[in-house]
Amino acid sequence: MNKVWIVLFSVLLFASCSDKELRIKVENPSDFDRLAQLVEIDMETVCDKLPALDGLSYIIKKDNGELIPSQITSDGKLLFQPCLKAKESAMFSVCQSKPETYKTKTYGRFIKERKEDFAWENDRVAFRIYGNALIETDGPSNGLDIWYKRTDKMIIDKWYRNDLKGKASYHEDHGEGLDDYKVGRSLGAGAMAPFIDNKLWLNENFVSAEITDNGPLRTTFTLIYKDININNKRYSEKRTFSLDAGSQFTKVLQEYGTTDTIEVAAGIVKREKGDSVIIGNDYIIYTEPKTDKTSGVYISIVFPDGMKRSVIDSYQVEAKLNGGKYQHILGVTDFKPNTPMIYYTGYGWEKFGFSAVADFEKYTQNFLKAIKQPFIVTYIK
Repeated sequence: MNKVWIVLFSVLLFASCSDKELRIKVENPSDFDRLAQLVEIDMETVCDKLPALDGLSYIIKKDNGELIPSQITSDGKLLFQPCLKAKESAMFSVCQSKPETYKTKTYGRFIKERKEDFAWENDRVAFRIYGNALIETDGPSNGLDIWYKRTDKMIIDKWYRNDLKGKASYHEDHGEGLDDYKVGRSLGAGAMAPFIDNKLWLNENFVSAEITDNGPLRTTFTLIYKDININNKRYSEKRTFSLDAGSQFTKVLQEYGTTDTIEVAAGIVKREKGDSVIIGNDYIIYTEPKTDKTSGVYISIVFPDGMKRSVIDSYQVEAKLNGGKYQHILGVTDFKPNTPMIYYTGYGWEKFGFSAVADFEKYTQNFLKAIKQPFIVTYIK
């Protein structure tokens, strides 16, 4: 259905018209700066008010005429960064021009050459999740991995290429960050699983992936998993991830095929010692213990609709490849039939903008407020 919509949208996008621009006002209603967050403009409204000229696309300009990077997504949103301070507003123009090329600030890729990983990143953070080919060597793992970035450059391809060639391991920091996070048979840094009978039911690695948007400002993709069997009931599983430029958090849209309401839990794997935990009404923040390579890593899960309760679980995995004892800090909530669960997970690092956990907690709190206080968009024309 999405592919049909995209084709129809493309026809609409290049339909003929006579108008040249659409003036819009964007307001930040919050009492804090929102300099990186994206604003979404509905493309159906834009096309209705400003039908496109043949062969032209839509661009965004500031009031002074400066061009701003933008993106039209597969679900019909026109995105850009208005860069507004607290309570500030600004005028912008949606214009028509030849398609522009902008600097890539988000990117994702299926890494077939590295055991079928899927990795994605923006100008702040990077994530990885494991594909089916890894099971043979590492055992099953459908948890979420994080790569500690300290550069605004896109590094996924470079890190994989250099590591596979033996030129530079991404487990060592060569000036841009490193992978020092351990997932194993856990949820890692914020994955979700059914939590039935007070027990986590972990699925295995994803079996297929589809990218629907890939920058420059938003990357979105969907991972399909095999069905999971719980107490003789089978549940399908699908995860859709989305990452915006400038954000520390990736959005997760989690879906299970079920006719019953079931408990689910998103969690962060807990280490044995040297860590700390902050639990709010709608977020969890976990400080990773210091290692010989890193320190000051703060991981957070955000639940816009809140969570029922938090739980620290513990279980033993009897396996040769990734066996051992695992613990999580879990945020438990209900998954309702035919209602995708939306939450966010991400991290901050002392080497890239967050000198203390208090700084990251403030960022997390403001991130939640921003979800509940979207930018106000007014169409002037």
